[in-house]
Amino acid sequence: MRVGFFVTCLVDSMRPSIGFSAIELLESAGCEVVVPPAQTCCGQPAWNSGDRQTTRDLAIKWLKEFEAFEHVVMPSGSCASMVVSHYKQVFDSDPDLKWRASQLAQRTWELTDFLVNVLGMDKLKLRKSPELSKVTYHDSCSGLRDLGVKAQPRALIDQLEGLELVEMKDCEQCCGFGGTFAMKYGDVSSAICSEKCENIENANAQAVVLGDLGCMMNIQGRLARKGTHVKVLHVAELITGKS
Repeated sequence: MRVGFFVTCLVDSMRPSIGFSAIELLESAGCEVVVPPAQTCCGQPAWNSGDRQTTRDLAIKWLKEFEAFEHVVMPSGSCASMVVSHYKQVFDSDPDLKWRASQLAQRTWELTDFLVNVLGMDKLKLRKSPELSKVTYHDSCSGLRDLGVKAQPRALIDQLEGLELVEMKDCEQCCGFGGTFAMKYGDVSSAICSEKCENIENANAQAVVLGDLGCMMNIQGRLARKGTHVKVLHVAELITGKS
């Protein structure tokens, strides 16, 4: 199976280990993983900011780079949601591009959804860091609400021997990041994130696991400022033992 891998801007710039972990998982299941070297942004920040022309330009570029692949996978619910849920709106006035976007959307996947529902967990080589025995999971908004990513990461975590998943209070509640929301409404975002971090701490887990780097950065920054020693891990890092 030939898979196009979209690294995403934040993974590329801030935490490349997520990308390498995701590729390791895909290759362990027998996928041929291709990372188009000219890839940039899917257009999500521009879309959220109302810049429709920049969004359209980036979306056209993204289509050209990825539509030849059998499947496209990315370690981010928000970027996957942009392609799956919003590209058709971006190209609403262009029937040809809208059709192409619709076709590609059917082959575009958030990482854990692809691992569980396309590849099958029996093909994956999963492992965890021996220092971890208990984790909690935060459901990122776009993955949960746009793509239905809920059971998939938990199914993968449940396969890790010797690791307990403890659900925090309000695990589906937003962390306050929301892309440009955190910049436009800093005080509100900060209050939301403080509540999320309190719930994480009360779960008494050694790590909080997520599927979106924006949420990871937001939560990790707040926990660090509070002096809380809870690791913040992408699910791909956890299930490849890169924690």
